Amino acid sequence: MFQPPFCPADEAVRRVQERGYAVLEPRAMADAVSIDLDALDALLPSWDRLEVDGYLKDGGRYRRRRHSCFVVEADRVQQVPHRAHWQSLDYNALHGGMQRWFEPIEPGVADAPAWTRLLAGLGQWCSALKGERPWYVEAHQFRIDTTDGIGRPTPEGAHRDGVDFVAVLLLGRQGIKGGETRVFAAAGPDGQRFTLEAPWSLLFLDDERVIHESTPIQPLDVQGHRDTLVLTFRKDGFQGDTAAG
Repeated sequence: MFQPPFCPADEAVRRVQERGYAVLEPRAMADAVSIDLDALDALLPSWDRLEVDGYLKDGGRYRRRRHSCFVVEADRVQQVPHRAHWQSLDYNALHGGMQRWFEPIEPGVADAPAWTRLLAGLGQWCSALKGERPWYVEAHQFRIDTTDGIGRPTPEGAHRDGVDFVAVLLLGRQGIKGGETRVFAAAGPDGQRFTLEAPWSLLFLDDERVIHESTPIQPLDVQGHRDTLVLTFRKDGFQGDTAAG
């Protein structure tokens, strides 16, 4: 496995400016957003209670998820009424163009101080990169397992999400191989591949400048899984506000 190109917390914003993405190990991520890792760890049991994603067009049952939306403005984080997840076909040729209603993130997670601090801290990065403003955040809890023998973290392949920034936090790997992260320049040949392993490792992406994917996972012996938290930040409202009504 290729090791992630970790950078110090105080270089993260500059690294995104230069390369379009930054990768932080857990302690650096926690320092960067002024959060305690133990407080974040208290949220992890909720990943054992995710619901099966019934929208997979390949017929698989290897993905479980919950989804909720928030508006982040400075240190203020406000959850908005539950809404569908919608993406354009331009960004998700497999599952775009339709409203996908997932079960919301549990109140015990969405209301936790560690959760709001995480969203606010990453929102400050977004404002440092593109100017102070409200950020429209979609939060996705994912568990990809090997129920079908193979699990696909990104069944749509290498992609952009149609937002401004994407934060991918690796929360756990159990009994699997694969799940390599790949990041490519959207307008050039440059790319990098690595495997995130430590809980709360962070990949932070400028969605306009890079595309990304994670390779399929397979069980080492018995069924395993890979847990992530994906947070997308968009400056002009949620995707689908106009198209999906």
